[in-house]
Amino acid sequence: MNTALLLLFSYALGSIPTGYLVVKAFTGIDLRTVGSGSTGATNVLRNAGKPAAAFVLVIDMLKGWLPVTLAIAAVRGGWVPELPSMLMPWMPCACGILAVIGHSKSIFLKFKGGKSAATGCGTLIGCSAASGFTSLGFWALVLAATKIVSVASLAAALTCGPLMWLYTHDDPLFGVSFPVYATVGSLYVIVLHRANIQRLLKGIEPRIGQKNEDVAKAR
Repeated sequence: MNTALLLLFSYALGSIPTGYLVVKAFTGIDLRTVGSGSTGATNVLRNAGKPAAAFVLVIDMLKGWLPVTLAIAAVRGGWVPELPSMLMPWMPCACGILAVIGHSKSIFLKFKGGKSAATGCGTLIGCSAASGFTSLGFWALVLAATKIVSVASLAAALTCGPLMWLYTHDDPLFGVSFPVYATVGSLYVIVLHRANIQRLLKGIEPRIGQKNEDVAKAR
C-alpha cells in the first residue's frame, strides 16, 4: 500500500503545473499558447519575468527532489515491507521517473507540460546531492557560454549518468540503480528536446533575451 501511495504521490506532485499556474495568476496568459508552448521556467522567463521564472525553477526542482527523498527514506526505514527486496533499490528511481513524466505529461493540463529538465535535476539531487549539483553547475556554465537554455539542458543531461556513477557506484544499496536511472532519465529529457535539437541544427533556436514573438516563430 505504501508503495502505491508513493508512486501516485510522485506522479501527482510532478504533474502540478507550476509555470502554467504562476503565469496564469499574474498575467492571465495561458503559457501553452505563447512562446515555445512549454510550461517550464524558460517560457515563464519570457512571459512573466525573472522573479516568476526563478520561483518556478525552484518549485519544479523540488517536485523531483521530494518524491525521491521520501522513497529513499521509505526504503532505508523499512516503510515499504510489501516491496520485494530485489526491487527496493529501484523504488526511488520509479518515483523519480514518475515525477519527471508528470511534469512533461501533466494530468492537470491534458498531458501537456514542460521539458522536465528542472524536475529531472531535482530527482538527481535527491539521489545524490553531489551529482545533482555538479550537473546543475555544468548547466549554468554552458548557459553562460551559449545563452541557449536547450543547449545547456542537453549538455547537462549527457553528464547525468557518468556523474551519478562517479558519486554513487560504491553505495551498497543504490550503486547500480541510481546510475541506471540517471542515464534513462537523461535520455527521456533529451527526447523531450527533440524539437529544440531540430531548431539547433537549423540555427534558429532562440537565445535568452530574444523577443517572445521570435520564439513563437521558431516553435
